[in-house]
Amino acid sequence: MTDLLTLALDTASATVSVAVHDGDRVLAERAGERTGKHAEQLTPLIETVLAEAGATRADLTGIVAGVGPGPFTGLRVGVVTARVLGYALDLEVTGVCSLDAVALGAVNAGAEGTFVAAMDARRREVYWARYEVTEIGGRRVPVRAELPDVVAPADLDLAGLRVAGRGALLYPDLLGEPLDGPPDPPAGALATLAHLDQRFVVDAEPLYLRRPDAEANISRKRVLK
Repeated sequence: MTDLLTLALDTASATVSVAVHDGDRVLAERAGERTGKHAEQLTPLIETVLAEAGATRADLTGIVAGVGPGPFTGLRVGVVTARVLGYALDLEVTGVCSLDAVALGAVNAGAEGTFVAAMDARRREVYWARYEVTEIGGRRVPVRAELPDVVAPADLDLAGLRVAGRGALLYPDLLGEPLDGPPDPPAGALATLAHLDQRFVVDAEPLYLRRPDAEANISRKRVLK
């Protein structure tokens, strides 16, 4: 068994995603087959990816949670589960912005230059951020140019940029043809970014951007340079 073994999980979108990462690569990754029902799907998925990676909870050395942005109920399931596991196993729990994971999926699928990642925020809105592709540690990665925000698709000024993620699939007439890549945050991408550079790591605190979900708490989040 590798010295590093990270459990990563994301519930910021309608699809639950869980992965096991050894510090270099994703060993196992699964997404829920049903939208919603985060609490029902998350624990079985954790056990499945651990079994596929040939590991147990006792082998884990860290936990990474997608911190959103996302709707209150679903996002809370993932962050609370990560914290509970971290407490029970005496492991550090860190966070990564879920939009960053969507953006990495687009880069892995070939995105270049500057682009936008957008997730479904419901209420006919999207969570979004702009990214610039750069190289860190010999790997092409997306670097977020500003803090995430929530907006109606019609009010998003793309300035000719293409869009990755579920938001583009939901509003192609407004956001254009979507970039290739996973539409929802893949948990393996969270762990990849966390292991790649500490600049992607934030506190494991849910990132809410609007009422009545909660007040925005993004002031403490670190913007990547």
